[in-house]
Amino acid sequence: MESSLKGKTAIITGSGKKTGIGYAIAKKLASKSCNVIIADYGSGKDLNADLKTGSMDEMQQIAQELGEAYGVYTLAVHVDVTSSDAIAKMVSIIKEQIETIDILCNNAGATFGVPNGIHTYDEDAWLKTVDVNLHGVFRMSKAIVPLMQEKGGNIINTASRAGKVPALFNGAYSVSKAGVIMLTKVMAKELAGLKIRVNAICPAVIHTPMLQREIDMQADEDKEAYLKEIDELHPIGRVGRPEEVAFTDEIFRIFDIFTPILRSKPTSKMRSRTLRKVNNAITTMQASATNGIRIAAYCSRFSLSSDC
Repeated sequence: MESSLKGKTAIITGSGKKTGIGYAIAKKLASKSCNVIIADYGSGKDLNADLKTGSMDEMQQIAQELGEAYGVYTLAVHVDVTSSDAIAKMVSIIKEQIETIDILCNNAGATFGVPNGIHTYDEDAWLKTVDVNLHGVFRMSKAIVPLMQEKGGNIINTASRAGKVPALFNGAYSVSKAGVIMLTKVMAKELAGLKIRVNAICPAVIHTPMLQREIDMQADEDKEAYLKEIDELHPIGRVGRPEEVAFTDEIFRIFDIFTPILRSKPTSKMRSRTLRKVNNAITTMQASATNGIRIAAYCSRFSLSSDC
């Protein structure tokens, strides 16, 4: 069966390094014959201790490799999600080559000033974390929605389990991701009339550079024990990997199923209400349209608990 994503175009923020969730998402989309735009800070600079962004050279290499491997159109663009001007410049570059965007993956995320409790957290670090994780989703969505209005599309926000269950001494991250969850619900209702579905994924602990930074902060003799402790909290006995978050086949089947709905005339009852938690339990994905359709998707992933 031919993928309904063939020929569509997706932009994925925070996809400029091969070690992150963003790259895994971009690769999975490309493998489904979807054109991909690699969007990241693109400086390669050390923005937060040992947590670096991908350089523009890395981003262009990723774009070239995905294009050659899967025969899709690819583009690498610089974007700073904390700057409306930088986003506007990115959009102008995209519009020179592409008329519409079908999928926006708001995946860029960061954490600054950790570990710290609320009473010791540096204010600038707190505000910067929220600006990247929450306000960045707002800015990117505001800029890209006009490129979706003509035929509708999909917006997928990377939230986190930390947005539902607080992460200890990482308050700004938890608060910002909780904000992403609510922003997703707001956008889902407000954009339904434009035939744009908005959903979120809530990964638990995934082995990305962000987690590796936490491990590296431990004393040498404690690193192995620290990772083992985290692994043992998960029912499967280990943390997740980026590629296991990158939209499992259930997600693509949902896209396929709802294609007729997107093409239908929207009404006030048409909306998306999906909050997908990446875990090891059954996750219910619900969407309602004029016919009140409800779909349950099943997944086997990673979480510290089965609550959704």
